[in-house]
Parts: sequence; structure tokens; C-alpha cells
Amino acid sequence: MRLDKFTAHLADSRKEIRKIISDGLISVNGKTVKNAGLAVTDNDIIEFRGERVIYREFIYIMMNKPAGVVSATFDPRQKTVIDLLPKEMKRFEPFPVGRLDIDTEGLLLLTNDGQAAHRLLSPKRKVPKKYIAHIDGVMTEEETERFESGVVLDDGYKTLPAKLCPVQTCEDEAIYEVTISEGKFHQIKRMFAEFGKKVLYLKRVEFASLSLDKSLKNGEFRELSSEETTKLFKIMQ
Repeated sequence: MRLDKFTAHLADSRKEIRKIISDGLISVNGKTVKNAGLAVTDNDIIEFRGERVIYREFIYIMMNKPAGVVSATFDPRQKTVIDLLPKEMKRFEPFPVGRLDIDTEGLLLLTNDGQAAHRLLSPKRKVPKKYIAHIDGVMTEEETERFESGVVLDDGYKTLPAKLCPVQTCEDEAIYEVTISEGKFHQIKRMFAEFGKKVLYLKRVEFASLSLDKSLKNGEFRELSSEETTKLFKIMQ
């Protein structure tokens, strides 16, 4: 691996890390090196200003996405989830795994691991996603059964079986836990719409093996723990 790639996470750009190297701030096995293209391995001792550099290829981030933010890496008009991250995370060039609607809150996984993202989003894997939905109405027993068996949407597509569990109900409003295993455009809103119900609030609380960290406020994030990463990779096997 090239030295500039090994140390890329130390700077905001490849150009900047090459300047750091050419300025003699990087040493390899105790010797100052100014050649950005030098081939190095994990066995080499690479230091930046006297501190050892550990190579990191991938990053995995759990975010509690707030409403009003787009699940994208760039948008010319709206703030994106990437805009919420600090420089040290942006250096890894993460992207959202799937998307949440702009007005939907909750658990969003961000990573730069393309293979992992592809596996988690593959329709064949039927990765579960759990949401809390506040709707303007109450589902009858018959409607719940139809909802769970699969709903024919406005475009003729029939959704896969889902789970619908009441959390709180009153005369004209209700809160449900909704678990689906696919991610069609505005899917949950469209599923409830087929029963004449409008979604007033939607928050994702689980994705694959991950559960939203309750200590994360809207817009906050953290890297996955090693245990969370291990469980996530088991799902992808």
C-alpha cells in the first residue's frame, strides 16, 4: 500500500497528506520519508510527529438522524447527514446505508464500506427495519391483518409481510411499532395511506442488528462498538 493511502485519514485531502509527507513529518521504521508513493505494510512502524499511525480503512457510524436533513452525501439545497459530521469522520468519505425521508428521524448507519452497504441493502437478505409511527387514526383488527400480510401500494406493488404492534391508542390517533424488511420509497406512509391513515411522525429505532442508542439526541452520532460491528457482520454472512 502507498504511504499516502496508509496515512490518508490524517488529512482532509490526498493533496494535503502528500504535503505533510514531503515536509518530512512522517517517518517509517524510524526514518523520515518524503516519498508519498513508498510501499508500506501493517508491519512497518509509521509515525506522524512522533505518534504511531494505525491504518483504518473503514468507519461505521450510528446517527440519530433529525428531521429536515437529507440522507445523502451532497445536496445543493438541503443540509445532509454528512454535513453533521466532524472533519475527522468526513475524511473517510462515509455515505448513508439506504435512506430515511427528510421528515423521518432515527437510526441511520453511515459507512465507507461499500460491500457491507450492498449486502445490507440487498433485497434477498430481507434485513429488518423497525419504526415508531404516530398516525391519525386507529387500525382495526382486519386492517392490521391486511397490513401484516402485505399491502398493494398505489403503483400496484405488493409489499412483503410486515409486523404491526400497537404501542398506544386513543380515539382518533395511535402509535405503532412497524417492522418491514424492504425499503420502498415512502413505504410506511404509503402502506398506512392505503387504509386512509396519515403518518404524523416516523422514527426508525432498529436496523439489521442495530438498535438506536437512546443516549443519542437528534443529530448526534457515534462510531459503532466492536460488539455492534461484529453482530452486524454476522447478519451479512
